[in-house]
Amino acid sequence: MKVALVHEWLTPKATGGSELVVQEILKHIDADLYALIDFESTNPQSYLFGRTIGKTFLQNLPLARNGVQNYLPLLPLAIEQLDLRGYDVILSSSHCVAKGVLTSPQQLHICYCHTPMRYIWDLTFDYLSSSSMGRGFQGWLTRYLLHQLRQWDVIAANRVDYFIANSHHTARRIWRCYRRQAEVIYPPVNIERFPLQVQKGEFYLTVSRLVSYKQVSLIVQAFNELGRPLVVIGDGPQLQAIRHLAKPNVQVLGWCPNRVVEQYMAEAKAFVYAAIEDFGIALVEAQACGTPVIAYGAGGALETVRDLRKHPDQATGLLFIEQSPAALIEAVKTFEASAAAFNPERSRWNAATFAPEVFGDRYLSFVQRCYQDYHSAFSANKFEFPDHDSP
Repeated sequence: MKVALVHEWLTPKATGGSELVVQEILKHIDADLYALIDFESTNPQSYLFGRTIGKTFLQNLPLARNGVQNYLPLLPLAIEQLDLRGYDVILSSSHCVAKGVLTSPQQLHICYCHTPMRYIWDLTFDYLSSSSMGRGFQGWLTRYLLHQLRQWDVIAANRVDYFIANSHHTARRIWRCYRRQAEVIYPPVNIERFPLQVQKGEFYLTVSRLVSYKQVSLIVQAFNELGRPLVVIGDGPQLQAIRHLAKPNVQVLGWCPNRVVEQYMAEAKAFVYAAIEDFGIALVEAQACGTPVIAYGAGGALETVRDLRKHPDQATGLLFIEQSPAALIEAVKTFEASAAAFNPERSRWNAATFAPEVFGDRYLSFVQRCYQDYHSAFSANKFEFPDHDSP
């Protein structure tokens, strides 16, 4: 069978969890690759260097290299221009519009959904309040655009035959936005990049993009009051504000190369996180190093971190129940009083359950099962519509 794999954008600046999923899928399935834009096939450092990749008209627009999100209103139109008629199976890796490709009834479309578009669903009001695009007459135009995108997003979701979610949290969001069920297959985490280290330092660490919903300012406020050493790694629009907020015990490094991140991750006393993540790869990477996690107890953290209160004999971290400096301060103090309960080897073992080979086996099995079910229904001339009851 001929297979196409569709992703949103492929650039050296986009190297997160969704790109790791694409890389791992290509290790198991021989597929032609498509994207809105591609600047990786010309990047000598990329595993995609020299590969033929299908692109859209956005590739030639002047601001595309710096972020195709600059052309947000055009993304649905662009993704619908990809001609995939020659393929039996369409696989999409989607956190934005990739799931919206046009297919025929004879083509099977399986979408690995990293998240429904956050800025048009969960984070609409955060986006509007933190951006100049949300104010005045321009704000009303932005609201109308987001309204139109929500309508298109639901239509696009109905072009998918089978959904995969990267966590149960994301599966619930898929149901909330699209009323579609999703198989949960956790994304691959390159745990070999983060070797186990038993001896830890005396500093705490957070690694994150510095944007509002990541709640890094909350972490800094808590450690300002605690007076404990904290290292902040990451870049983003809030970098200068975070540096201005930080007291001398908080070191804000900004962007750092991978080797520096790995070293700090391995040596940290604990990894601190306050955002609601759909999965949260960084939380698993920290555990791969044997580093305990102190995280807000919502979203993917509930599925990747074994909380001390619920799993006293298998704890890999501590979850706090409120997104506030006070709750984080209490969690840090509880962590320090219970430090002996955290075993680095146990954290490493928990991280290993999210290894790439686990993802590969589950993803390939699911695709094969869907292909057999889908085409056996058509060969019997009896297509059964999916069950849309709540999961």
